[in-house]
Amino acid sequence: MTTLEIRDLIVVVDKTQILNGVSLTVCSGEVHAVMGPNGAGKSTLSAAIMGKPGYTVTSGSVTLDGVDILALPTWQRAIAGLHLIMQYPTEIPGVMLEQAMAAAFDTRGKNTSELSRLIEVEAARIGFDPALVNRSVNVDFSGGEKKRSETLQLSVLQPKIAVIDELDSGLDIDALKDCAQRIEDATRENNLGVLVITHYSRLFEQLKPDFVHILTNGRIVKSAGPELADELEVTGYAQYTN
Repeated sequence: MTTLEIRDLIVVVDKTQILNGVSLTVCSGEVHAVMGPNGAGKSTLSAAIMGKPGYTVTSGSVTLDGVDILALPTWQRAIAGLHLIMQYPTEIPGVMLEQAMAAAFDTRGKNTSELSRLIEVEAARIGFDPALVNRSVNVDFSGGEKKRSETLQLSVLQPKIAVIDELDSGLDIDALKDCAQRIEDATRENNLGVLVITHYSRLFEQLKPDFVHILTNGRIVKSAGPELADELEVTGYAQYTN
């Protein structure tokens, strides 16, 4: 059992305090959805967990199975078992997808002899054009291709905990279904724990949340089961932002 534990996290960006004491625990096989209006601090949470430059943690803790994640550089956080699917995936000119995955395998001490086959299998599973495997990562990809690429990388690396920042951003309906279903499958097949950030409950048609948390003004103001997402579809966030 893997546990990502966030406790009383306070984060400052450009001298402005964005997160005001966020606490959240994600365990293996669980899907936790963080929802909230624009500017609530959702993406700041994902950035702080993964160590993005410019996001300063002034108080609180983030641990993975008791290990102080905040003390590690980003690449060591990834090796420890964290994985981020970004809202706006980065383009990496000159680096092919299989090269990137091979480097990640080498760093983790994993055998790369079956990597090509694994990428082929996972690409077919999510409808990712195999021709894109031999192109620079995310360069000139469509929005859907970028998110399929990100999902493919997650599936190949099999992390312990995935942080997913607005998977539905820039996706058409088919791509969203394919990517969300693959992540849902990983929660059962690999016991993946998921912290997913989103505005809309349409994602939950495939990726089924066990818990839904409302984040507003840098705080989690309510946590409940998946029924909370249904409530938000009707009422919106107004009652939680005052």
